[in-house]
This record gives sequence, structure tokens and C-alpha cells, in this order.
Amino acid sequence: MLEVLCVTGGSRLSGNIQVSGAKNSALPLLIASILTSEECVLKNVPDLEDITVLLRLLRCVGAESSFEANTVRIRTARVKGTEAPYGSVKALRASFWVLGPLLARAGQARVSLPGGDAIGSRPVDLHLKGLAKLGADIRLKHGVVFAQAPGGLHGGEIVLDFPSVGATHHLLMTAALIDEETIIRGAAREPEIVDLAAMLEKMGVSIEGAGSEVIRLHGASELGGAQHAVLGDRIEAATYLIAGAATQGQVTVEGLSPGALDSTLGVLEEAGSTVLRQENAICVACRSRLAGVNFDTRPYPGVATDVQPLLMAALTRACGTSVIHEGIFESRFGHVAEYRRFCADISVDGRTATVHGVEQLSAAPVEALDIRAAAGAVIMGLMAEGTTQMSEIYHLDRGYDRLVEKLRCLGARICRIPSVEEREVVLGC
Repeated sequence: MLEVLCVTGGSRLSGNIQVSGAKNSALPLLIASILTSEECVLKNVPDLEDITVLLRLLRCVGAESSFEANTVRIRTARVKGTEAPYGSVKALRASFWVLGPLLARAGQARVSLPGGDAIGSRPVDLHLKGLAKLGADIRLKHGVVFAQAPGGLHGGEIVLDFPSVGATHHLLMTAALIDEETIIRGAAREPEIVDLAAMLEKMGVSIEGAGSEVIRLHGASELGGAQHAVLGDRIEAATYLIAGAATQGQVTVEGLSPGALDSTLGVLEEAGSTVLRQENAICVACRSRLAGVNFDTRPYPGVATDVQPLLMAALTRACGTSVIHEGIFESRFGHVAEYRRFCADISVDGRTATVHGVEQLSAAPVEALDIRAAAGAVIMGLMAEGTTQMSEIYHLDRGYDRLVEKLRCLGARICRIPSVEEREVVLGC
């Protein structure tokens, strides 16, 4: 059934919620499971459409899995297929990361070049150059990457020109099944990298430096199974904390270390919010409109590019002007056109957006363009006068586990209803 999201503004969010497991950690952890013939058990896995898509793909290459009560049990006793077709990789960009693990375990792989959200160029050349350093023979033809390792993969030293999270995940998993030392320089430092490294260590890999710019690992020719709990989702946590500040409320998110969001919390504090950091929880409170603030998005530990649409949304009602520079993706301001529908005052010049805070936003029909743009539009709907209707909300299902339920627990007036088109079809029957 086609649905739209209805958000009525005017409520201050208040309360406590438990953060779900991180999608950006669960995806590589699930892919890593195909490195072993033994069972892996992953707990705290978010119930998301992206997880469903990936499990479907992994079943195509031979995995058997079950997903119940946020726990995935998965085992690939033997690899039955070495191809990830375009349909799977287009639906979920992270599906491309099966290339290296399939190559390491089966000696060959065919994976289509990825699609993904339209937020700018995200080339896979870093992935392919890194795999070549490990002995992979790579060919591209008709939009498909053909990878073989006739002489077997070997350890090596890889230098990443940019700290790509995807490339670091991909190369870590591939090198895990090589019984030699591999060094990755210029590695991404995100908490999700550390989470993957922790699971690989449980499987039998020796790893040093995860969370730093240089990672050294010594893999094994055979890996064992593992049981691992996915860390809390820092972007989901940021969404609820920013929404709380934007609505002049007080929101506590449990299940996440504050260190994972230091830069984002710093922006909220500079904008006038009060932030309480606890061992495994974060509380953000704001009793008046936010103040304008400037920030850049940068690789971790900087402000994450995924947080940028969320902070921009909150700042559309700030007192004063905010200047936002997007340092990761060159086309990550596509949501600005939708935000302007709320009567927001935003101008864009290249990678820089200038947001002039307005006294009042006005609800409007909007379209979800990607996961974080959709979440940002929800935040704007919570601040706006009137009721906002959002279409294409499958994006939210890709990235947020029980978003409506959690926001309603915080006092938001939000619900899903059949779309007008769907209701017209029903009434016409």
C-alpha cells in the first residue's frame, strides 16, 4: 500500500528513547559473515528495508539466515553463487562490498557497479585499486566488475587517497581472509569501522589501529563464526536529538557513547542547546529558538555529511544566519528545494549553503529524496505551522527503525496514512 507521512507541527519533543543498531555497521557485519562457513549471530540489528535487501542478496550467494527480534542468524556453509546483479546493487549501494569477500572466499566475483542515493559522485576506484594491491585481477565491462585471483590473494600495503568508509570496510573484509599482513593507510576512522574490526577479531583476525588512520591486520585462511552486538546508530541518535532542540524540547537518547557525536553536539551547543553527556546516553535540551551557527562537514571525527540535512532543517528557524559547507559530497544540497517549500530562506553557492532563519515555517506537501533529506523534512514538519504530508517515504524505512513510533513516544503528532492515489483507487472500487 502506498503511504504518506503526516506531520503536524507545534509540539515540543520530550522524553527518552533507545537508539537502534547502526545500519551503517550492520550492513558490513552481515557481509563479513560470508567470509566463514560457520554461523554468525548478530544482535541489535535494526529492522530496515536495507537490511532486508542485503539478506536477500546474501541468500542468492548461498547464505541461510533468519531475522527475528532484531537478531540475525546467518551461515554460508558454501558459496553457491558469485554474482551480485544490478538490481541488488542499485537498490543498496553497500551490496557492492560483497565483491572482495566473494573473491577472497570463492576466487572470483561478478558485481555490478553501484547506484545509491543521488547525493553526489561516490566512485569505487578506491575499492578497486585496493583490491588490485591484494592481488585481484579486475576488469570492467558493461557496467559489471569482474574480479579474479588466479594466483590467490596476498597481503599488501594500501594507501587510500580519501578516508572512504566504504572502501575501508570493503578492504578490511577482503584482507581478513588472507593469511598475511595487510596495512591500510589513510583509513576511515568512523565507529562503524571499529565495530567491524571487533567482529573480525572474534572471527580470528588480528587487527591493530582500527579507529585510526593506519590499520594493520593479519588475516587467516579460514575464519570462524562469531556472535556480536551492533553498536548504536549515531545518525539516528543525532536525528532525535536535533529534533528535540529544533522544537525547543528535551530529548534523551540511550544506547550510544557521546564520543561518537562530539562534533554534532558541539554544533548544537554553539547554537544554544544544553547538552548532558553520560556514559551511554546523551540529553539535549533547548528552551528557545536556536541561534545561527556555521559548520563544515568532514570525515570523522568531524560533523558527518549524513547529519548536514538534519542540522540544516533545524537551523531554518534559528535566530540569525547559518553558513554550511559540505566537504564530502559535491551534490548534497538536493534537499534544499524541498526545504524551501516550507518557506525556508536558503541559498546555495557550490558546496556552501546559507540559511537565514525565519520566524515561522509553513507546512507543505514534500517528497522524500533520500534517507537523511527525508528525516530533515520530518524535523521541519515538526517545527512548521500546519500539517505536512510527505510522499516517497520508503526512504525512511530504509534508514530508520520505528521512526513514527519513537517520535510519537516523544510527543510528536505524526502518522502514516494511505496516499491520496491509493484512497482514490479504493473508493473507486
